[in-house]
Amino acid sequence: MGTNRRVLVVEDEPVINGAVTDRLAAAGYDVVRAFDGPGAVEQFRTSEPDVVVLDVMLPGLDGHEVCRRIQAVRPVPVLMLTAADDETDVLVGLAVGADDYLTKPFRMRELVARVAALLRRVERAAELTETGTTDLGDRRLDPVARRVWAGDDEVHLTPTEFDLLLCLAASPGVVLTRERLLREVWDWPGASGTRTVDSHVKALRAKIGAERVRTVHGVGYALETGR
Repeated sequence: MGTNRRVLVVEDEPVINGAVTDRLAAAGYDVVRAFDGPGAVEQFRTSEPDVVVLDVMLPGLDGHEVCRRIQAVRPVPVLMLTAADDETDVLVGLAVGADDYLTKPFRMRELVARVAALLRRVERAAELTETGTTDLGDRRLDPVARRVWAGDDEVHLTPTEFDLLLCLAASPGVVLTRERLLREVWDWPGASGTRTVDSHVKALRAKIGAERVRTVHGVGYALETGR
């Protein structure tokens, strides 16, 4: 494939690390590896990957702390691997800068697809040609700078949270289905990841205000501008 994109794989289990590395390399990615938390932070600084596949349970520093530290160095899309389908664990990961998650055991094909989707979203964001800011009542959104303000205070969003807000803001007050959000934000064609949408909406609400994103049960979400 020859993507020329570099992936950092952080997993302390050598068998899993090797299997993920081999599959991503076969898909055309340049893969670098780490097996513990401190090594992951150092490898991130030296190899400058385009995306990180990061296990939560690591020796030295756990995945959440690793994610927090690498995002402080440079914003980068992060796919977290969790051992249990625990919503609290997922929300902590999203809060420290993760963009997506997979629960173990996972299929390698899905992992490769998730990595590709994360990279496509980054590429689409880089191609934005819009100018100016979007007025969301007492919130302002700049699509080019990828920044959000509440009054004079900047709201720090992960790349996925920003993409989700941007998608909702394009049709304020209009209910967008979970399936549509999966297609437009995550680039997933099916409905198998609707829980991912719910988790990210919950994280987004915590940052921009719960009243900002209205739930229509059984359908999806709508952005309320406050006007």
